[in-house]
Amino acid sequence: MWLKPEEVLLKNALKLWVTQKSSGYFVLQRRRGHGDSGGRCFTGRLVGALDTVLDSNARVAPFRILLQVPGSPIHSAIACGATDEEINQHWEWLEQNLLHTLSVFDNKDDIVSFVKGKIKALIAEETSSKLAEQEENPEKFREALVKFENRFNFPEAEKLITYYSCCCWKGRVPRQGWLYLSINHLCFYSFFLGKELKLIIPWVDVQKLERTSNIFMTDIIRITTQSKERDFSMFLNIDEAFRIMEQLADVTLRRLLDNEIFELDPGLQDPTQITKRDLEARAQNEYFRAFFRLPKKERLHEVLDCSLWTPFSRCHTAGRMFTSDSYVCFASKEDGCCNVLIPLLEVVTIEKMEDTSLLPNPIIISIKSKTAFQFIELKDRDTLVENLLLRLKQVKASNPALCNSKNKDTQNSHSRCADYQLGRLGVVPSQSNGDENDKNGRHLMNTEALSSTFHHSGMDGLDFRMSREQVKESLWNDHFSEYGRTVCMFRTEKIRKLVAMGIPESLRGKLWLLFSDAITDLHSNPGYYQNLVEVSMGMCCIATEEIERDLHRSLPEHPAFQDEMGIAALRRVLTAYAHRNPKIGYCQSMNILTSVLLLYAKEEEAFWLLVAVCERMLPDYFNHRVIGAQVDQSVFEELIKKQLPELAEHMKDLSTLASVSLSWFLTLFLSIMPLESAVNVVDCFFFDGIKAIFQFGLAILEANAVELCNSKDDGHALMILSRFLDHVKNEESPLPLTGNQHAFFSDDLEPCPVTEITDLIRDSYEKFGDHSVEQIEHIRYKQRIHVLQTHEETTKQNVLRVVIPEVSILSEDLEELYDLFKREHLISCYWEWNSAVVIQRHDPSRPYAEQYKIDSQQFTNLFKLVSPWTCGDHTEVLAERMFRLLDTNMDSLIEFKGFAGCLDIMYNGEMNEKIKLLYKLHIPPALTENDRDSQSPLKAPLLSTSRPLVIGKSNGDTLDYQKQLKQMLKDIAKEKEAKAEKELPKMNQREFIQFCKTLYSMFHEDPEENELYQAIATVTTLLLQIGEVGQRSSSCGSYEFTEDLQTEASTSDQDVVFTDNAKSPKNPQSFSITEGDWSVSFEHILASLLTEQSLVNFFEKPLELKPKLENGKLAQYSFKLNGASHPSRGDPEPLSAQ
Repeated sequence: MWLKPEEVLLKNALKLWVTQKSSGYFVLQRRRGHGDSGGRCFTGRLVGALDTVLDSNARVAPFRILLQVPGSPIHSAIACGATDEEINQHWEWLEQNLLHTLSVFDNKDDIVSFVKGKIKALIAEETSSKLAEQEENPEKFREALVKFENRFNFPEAEKLITYYSCCCWKGRVPRQGWLYLSINHLCFYSFFLGKELKLIIPWVDVQKLERTSNIFMTDIIRITTQSKERDFSMFLNIDEAFRIMEQLADVTLRRLLDNEIFELDPGLQDPTQITKRDLEARAQNEYFRAFFRLPKKERLHEVLDCSLWTPFSRCHTAGRMFTSDSYVCFASKEDGCCNVLIPLLEVVTIEKMEDTSLLPNPIIISIKSKTAFQFIELKDRDTLVENLLLRLKQVKASNPALCNSKNKDTQNSHSRCADYQLGRLGVVPSQSNGDENDKNGRHLMNTEALSSTFHHSGMDGLDFRMSREQVKESLWNDHFSEYGRTVCMFRTEKIRKLVAMGIPESLRGKLWLLFSDAITDLHSNPGYYQNLVEVSMGMCCIATEEIERDLHRSLPEHPAFQDEMGIAALRRVLTAYAHRNPKIGYCQSMNILTSVLLLYAKEEEAFWLLVAVCERMLPDYFNHRVIGAQVDQSVFEELIKKQLPELAEHMKDLSTLASVSLSWFLTLFLSIMPLESAVNVVDCFFFDGIKAIFQFGLAILEANAVELCNSKDDGHALMILSRFLDHVKNEESPLPLTGNQHAFFSDDLEPCPVTEITDLIRDSYEKFGDHSVEQIEHIRYKQRIHVLQTHEETTKQNVLRVVIPEVSILSEDLEELYDLFKREHLISCYWEWNSAVVIQRHDPSRPYAEQYKIDSQQFTNLFKLVSPWTCGDHTEVLAERMFRLLDTNMDSLIEFKGFAGCLDIMYNGEMNEKIKLLYKLHIPPALTENDRDSQSPLKAPLLSTSRPLVIGKSNGDTLDYQKQLKQMLKDIAKEKEAKAEKELPKMNQREFIQFCKTLYSMFHEDPEENELYQAIATVTTLLLQIGEVGQRSSSCGSYEFTEDLQTEASTSDQDVVFTDNAKSPKNPQSFSITEGDWSVSFEHILASLLTEQSLVNFFEKPLELKPKLENGKLAQYSFKLNGASHPSRGDPEPLSAQ
């Protein structure tokens, strides 16, 4: 590797370096203690320790080249290398390209300048072709990259992201070294006092990643895998290191284990292009989207410190501006003080104001509702305004119908585009829907919220409740006049208090649209919903069948859903959404949520509210595995431990509460509380997001903490919560109070006191409202790892439950075999990320046993690691045949069940089962005409059938196999008649030769090798005679073979089975037997093998799978690259995986 020329003092350097070559102006040196026996002495160990621990910017690669100035003690390092071959390549380049050129210079200083300039040019050229230029310090990163590649020998596709100096704790002993973070692995290397430590942890094996402490260090990063815990400490910047680890673990686990719903950011589609900067940007982007609850497609561009003029406080509020593709957002530094969301769709102009001492670097953003936002103290204001104007132009170009209105028409347009005139409580419906509705009355959409059509009357206390509604409406109108009434309103603590009191029924749907910003989607896509309804209605699929089943279970107590009008609207919204987002389709609980949305919003508005909830506010909730809901359940459990430690201590297993809370998250309490109370919780959810659900759940548990701590069992605890939630009332709601949903729980108990919903919500904000979005997102990262690994463990246990009854392999061995199988699949995914076949191999939506599959190359690797049938070079051929045999559906992939089944036969099967498996491996479909071994010397008929069936024995006796052969064939004939099962196809001569070769290869290096070869020679001769007899008898039309065999006997007392190539007939046609007619059956082969005790002993001897599994764990991560992108398996290296 070429280095930026850096001066070194040769006098001091000679203590650590030995000169190997010197030529004119260049010196090649080897680091003392490397490359010779000196590495084993104290000096070599000390140098190695210094290299690792100190690494004080010295070139610690074992070889280097210096540029020397004659007569000067100052030299410059210009190249380094990890191996002798690498440094010699650089040396040869210097000799061929520079050494002869330097003679033209007269001045030594000119020579030095010329060489340094040339080396810098080489580095620039090399850097431009690599990703090192993306790092903050390309020089040091390139040096770390070389070390990483040499120390761990990964394929080139294993992209290094960053590296840190730190300690890895081994018991109570810290090992100083280097931590390397790559796209698929966390690696640690240490060399201290002659002891080398290599540690490789795949991100996909990480089950827990956390910051904690131990008895020695107050701040460490702990990484937990299935088998071990690893602690790392003494980072220069532990916050940054943990953040990058968190991002890498999240990206890799979701890419490899959750590809059902996870789509990488556009910049992260190619894992080999991910950089540290990308990961930091991704973390900031996700926080931005979560904080303002924006669509996933939004990409953050700038984050700038600034101040915003807030008219309600008559001052500038300090905070940060966030700009993205379609939004300008502001968040005050004081949490909850003031937030603003400005869609560029609402912006009219963006202008720079005059810069003054009172208003430094100001800009004005004017919106359609005749409101202006003034930002000051913006750095690089000109570039910001230029970028904002460019994005504004792009947004308007993509929405011409909404943004072509002139400023003088703003008053008419903003009721259409954004300015919900909440004081007048009116919204203009989509004009493009009118004609469609006239043409097709079947899909006539509701233009009013269902609650306005199906209202209640004649209720006790209705007048009082309506007066309370009027008071709330008055408070909201006052707030609108001061803080704004559009989606761009100032969102402060005051509006949060109004929301906690309960939004008035008349404003609820409108404010839900504004708080969730569904209003922007609604107006950006005129006619979209109506077209979706027209396309989707009438289509039949699994989703529509499930929707039809659940239609009448959605708020059946409400009159709106006892009428076909409400049912039809619910059907249209759910069907349209299932058509829009087939990845989600329809999920149970969506019907309950959509029913409530339809009560307070028009049909099209309810659809876009559902889009906002499913795709932005509750991401990953509504899908096949409800990963998002389970992650938030785990977050909730962690919050319980922090906020309610006494309750967590009493209820050791919080899974009971988790099982209850799943419906809390999926239905936002709508299914377990009276409707008039639950809608107040939904109000808070639309304003504060999932944070509101967490804090409300904690408030419920805190209110019942004493009773829960005194509960007898889980059932009693569930009953306490159910009774409490059923008695949460809303006395101020104009809706009728619903009856007790869980009245049967209270038959034998004291009446449960009534809890007012507004009091409960107020307590939730006062006691548990201090959790920030950033804190929740960090806990989500941590718990997502746990949830995905729990799913993987569930998959594993279900697969084992299916496979264990069908095999004789010990359950613990089978579990380790599954881990090897899965790891082999994942290793291919690491470096074949863009292969469509790889993506198809893991599908979480499939049945458990079909989720992981491997291809032929992966199967061959595993076969060579764990198969007891090792045949030298022939093992790979055998593995390919085994794969073809198991690939019954011809998709070039096999499941774990098939792999475990074939291994079970090899290790635990009876002799006849093993021989049958071997037999199948040498007939189609396992053996093909294009088989890799088809060019074997044994393909031509090289076996002698003209030898006598008389075998010489050591004691001089002989065994006559003629009578035995006759009896054997008769017995086989009788057995065939008795058996009704389907017979295996007969084996022709070519297949038989391959069968013999496999047996011959299997006996190599066996302790009884000589006896086995003698036995297989005997059996082969016997089977060749059987095949020849069968051929002749079929050609003669008779079954008389005894005389033929007697005639063929000669005076020879030996039998030669495998003849030398030199002695074989040069013309295969001279062989007397035609391959197409010659054949033997499985019964022939089995019966013949049973006549030799040594062969019986070989196939019946007990075999241990565990040693193979132990070796396989190491061998899977032993790479020997041959210039290809795929690793080939080699001998295990002394490294610790996991």
